[in-house]
This record gives sequence, C-alpha cells and structure tokens, in this order.
Amino acid sequence: MPDRSVRHRSRTALAGLAALACLGTGALAGCDSGPGGTTKGPASAERRPSPAAGPVWDPKPASIAAVGDSITRGFDACSVLADCPEVSWSTGTDSSVRSLAVRLLGASRAADHSWNHAVTGARMAQLPEQMALAADENPDLVTVMIGANDACRDSVRTMTPVADFRRSFEASLRKLRSGAPKAQVYVSSVPDLKRLWSQGRVNQLGKQIWKLGICRSMLSDADDMGAAAVARRTAVQERVVAYNEVLREVCAKDSRCRYDGGAVYDYRFTGKQLSQWDWFHPGRNGQARLAEIAYRNVTAVRPPA
Repeated sequence: MPDRSVRHRSRTALAGLAALACLGTGALAGCDSGPGGTTKGPASAERRPSPAAGPVWDPKPASIAAVGDSITRGFDACSVLADCPEVSWSTGTDSSVRSLAVRLLGASRAADHSWNHAVTGARMAQLPEQMALAADENPDLVTVMIGANDACRDSVRTMTPVADFRRSFEASLRKLRSGAPKAQVYVSSVPDLKRLWSQGRVNQLGKQIWKLGICRSMLSDADDMGAAAVARRTAVQERVVAYNEVLREVCAKDSRCRYDGGAVYDYRFTGKQLSQWDWFHPGRNGQARLAEIAYRNVTAVRPPA
C-alpha cells in the first residue's frame, strides 16, 4: 500500500451483569456491590467477595440488522448499477459469501432473522434514520458500515466535516438505544480509499468507468501524479483516518458497541475483491472477505486490539 496509516486501535467497555446501570467508557468497567468489592452481610458474617463481573458482549447473537451504504447493499456485486443484498457481507444469503448472518445463525435462519436497512449512497447524516428502522426490529446485533460516501465527494472541499460526522454517529447510537437498548453494535472501519485507487488504477477498464464520476475526490485523474493530485488523495485518506477515529471513540463510550480495530481499513485487498462492473465496490469475493473479518471480530472473546 502506498501510504498506509497507522492502525487505529480500539478498546471496548466490558461490564458485569450486575453493573449495567454504570456503563463505562474505559476498556473495562464494573460496579462493586459494596466498598472494596465485597457484599455486606450480618455483622457476624464473613465478608464475601462479590460475584465475578461477566462480559456484556454476546458472541452468539440470534438476530442481526444491518445499516450503512452501498457496500452493505451489495451494490454492483452481481450486475451493473444494481443492489444485490443477497451477497451482503452482513445479512446476505448467498452461499459463496457466507455472510455474518449465515455464519452466526445458519443458512436456514439467516433469511428470517436478519434485516438489511442499508441504503446505497447513504452518508453518516442518514444513519440515524436507518438506526430507527433497525431498532424497530429489536435485533440482538446491529452491524454498521458507513463513511466512504462522506469522503467520496466531488471535491475535497465538499467532504463531510469530521465534527458533523461525529454528531451524526452519536445521534445514531442514541436513536438505537431509545428503541433497542440492549442491542449490540458491531462497527466496521471505513475502507482505505487510497488503496482502492492504487489497486484499481492498473485496470484500464476500471479507470474508464471511474471517469463517469465515481468518488471524484480520490479517483479522478487516476494517473495524475502531480503535486495537486497527490495532495488531494492524501487529504481524502486523512479524512477517512479521522472518520475511523470518530467511530472508535464514540463506540468506546457504549458498553455494547465493538469497533473492528481498523481491520477493514487495514485489509490489503486486491483487484480480486473488487466489482468487475466498477472496480470500486466489493464483488462477491470482497463481500466474503468482509464477512470473514466481521465474524472473527464478533465472535472473539475480547474486542479487536
């Protein structure tokens, strides 16, 4: 990768079942039942240690709702300019992808116990509305993958400001908590758009398609290596890095939220993972890789480091 950023690390709050009233923002959180972590009994009784705190995170959710953008809709993965939700990394049913829902719930249950509320073209500002729909399903787990469209604008100047991105993400989690307070949230990092440029630009057909207007802030004039073009691509990459830091920080404040630790951003995808239609969105192979990453992180005993 030409300019790979330092991986952003995430820490997720864990709390005991008896301590849900005191949600924390650190890597570990919990409440003692008495001073010194002991339970007070009669004066003549010995002081006994309080029950061990258990993790909030459940690695085996029984239902999944997905929110996000075109990646989660499987856009351009099956045919040109069309959604293909059956190959979605999160809730799809395609056997070649083996989505997160299929891996967690089994093929027979995935279709009836998962819902895809992602919208092609969505930016973070649209996420609160999607979260409200997800909350109505009362799912055990909500997957989030959004942010690429906030950086993929016609120019660097029109990218979503980081402060606005943060406010919308915070509002999204509040919206979910108001309707589904116990739902877990798995947050994917925004993909590395600069790596996408470096991989796709070797394909002549892909570069011709990019000229139609796909992600101009990063992909326009793909072969231009002049100072202005290099600075423009660097600015987009830095904005994506900032978005991922927001996702990490906001997620860390919710004990039922798990960020992927930058796993999607850091994944060294190649042209094999990209759509043959636009050399931008993930194809079936790319969707399968995203499903693998998500399953590994959702089922891990500890959050990604």
